[in-house]
Amino acid sequence: MKNDSNLKFISALDLSTLIHRKEISPVEIIEFYAARISKIDPFLGSFTYVALETAMETAKNHTEILGKTTDTSTLPLFFGIPTAIKDLYPVAGMPISYGNGFIKDQISSSDCGLVTKIKQAGFIILGKTATSELGSLPYIESMGLPPARNPYNLEYTSGGSSGGAAAAVAAGLIPVAPGSDGGGSVRGPAFCCGLVGLKPSRGRISNAPVGDYLGGIATHGCLSRTVADNAALLDVISGYITGDPYWLPNPAVSFLDAITQDTGKLRIAFATSVLPSGEGDDILQQQVKNIAHHLQDMGHCLSEACPDFTPLVEPFVTIWQSSVSLAAFPEQILSPMNRWLNGRSQDLGGYLQSLHQIQIISRQIVAFFDDFDVLLLPTYLQPPIKVGAWSDLSFEDTLQHIIKWINPCPPFNATGQPAIAIPTGFTEQGIPVGVQLIGKPNDEATILQLAYQLEKIINWHQYHPKEVIIINT
Repeated sequence: MKNDSNLKFISALDLSTLIHRKEISPVEIIEFYAARISKIDPFLGSFTYVALETAMETAKNHTEILGKTTDTSTLPLFFGIPTAIKDLYPVAGMPISYGNGFIKDQISSSDCGLVTKIKQAGFIILGKTATSELGSLPYIESMGLPPARNPYNLEYTSGGSSGGAAAAVAAGLIPVAPGSDGGGSVRGPAFCCGLVGLKPSRGRISNAPVGDYLGGIATHGCLSRTVADNAALLDVISGYITGDPYWLPNPAVSFLDAITQDTGKLRIAFATSVLPSGEGDDILQQQVKNIAHHLQDMGHCLSEACPDFTPLVEPFVTIWQSSVSLAAFPEQILSPMNRWLNGRSQDLGGYLQSLHQIQIISRQIVAFFDDFDVLLLPTYLQPPIKVGAWSDLSFEDTLQHIIKWINPCPPFNATGQPAIAIPTGFTEQGIPVGVQLIGKPNDEATILQLAYQLEKIINWHQYHPKEVIIINT
């Protein structure tokens, strides 16, 4: 078995190679990651449930199959590799809480479509990752559950709503994980934790067994330390499932194969200011400028430009807060913030009018890409916040802080365009920050290719949290 220093932050694809060469067994892998979770996660709060018994049972079965297989190329790519599922999505036989401490013991009876694809890809599910209640907030501080903390500094948030998944991947508790993004919920945690976070195009990944969700603004996504892992995960969880209300055809070339292809000379817009919130924090403006310089050096044509997202904010907030009403939780078990959001929800006519508005505004935003192939923006407009930073604010003030913080993300949930967050640097406190690349509809390949090229320049996959900070805190 490889030593700890080789396995802690190994990529999922490199781990796959070791398994397919029979240099390590699925049982050894699960034992290794389970030990790390036991040691580290009590400080992070990245898992809401660890499925050690079922994971080990699956690992033993996988190890037996591996031993009997003479041609391991016939095994799935991610055979024997651990991952975990965000606790908004059901895994048969595991608890599901939707980020609510009052119902954390209820058990799912079946898998959702994403989990079925994860299992078919050979993954071993090690448990459920933490999420904000109903996935409604960009940080995880749910009642009755521990907050999800940033492995680079435990005083800071890991983001939300896929913050548990991001913290687990960044801390080396699992090599890769799915998440979901309804307003930045993959890209924000990637930004906070120094990861690659992809929100794919609308219709790329099925939401089965449910269909349309809040006008299609939410989609599953991918969190990883490398672009290649992200592309490979996207390959295995993409695709139509019977009855999907909208879907995209599978690409002719896999996303993993596509990342090494030449993009040609691209027209790339960039901006450090995003309306209506204005300029990002100084360090985030600098990240955008740095990446713009790299892209220009790579031969691309850069122009400073960005759509105005102001008209999108009000209808998007109306639709977003409707997710609390959609969940139909009894008010007495909701967090105070979600109870307040639920009370603000409009009637059906107001919801449909807002949906109508964002679809019209989205056409205008997508039309911007008639002149550009990619848009480079800050992921968020301020660095990651501390845990509890806004706990003393009024609900209205909290909402306004959230809107300003995450402003660059929701527009592309509205349009359904693909967007990828990449890590590009650190604050003075050692907290990761980064930028996002937004592509044209149905064009994940281009932004994955650019991210892959930038990864070779910045080498962000070589940076990891210092474990002594986590364990000795």
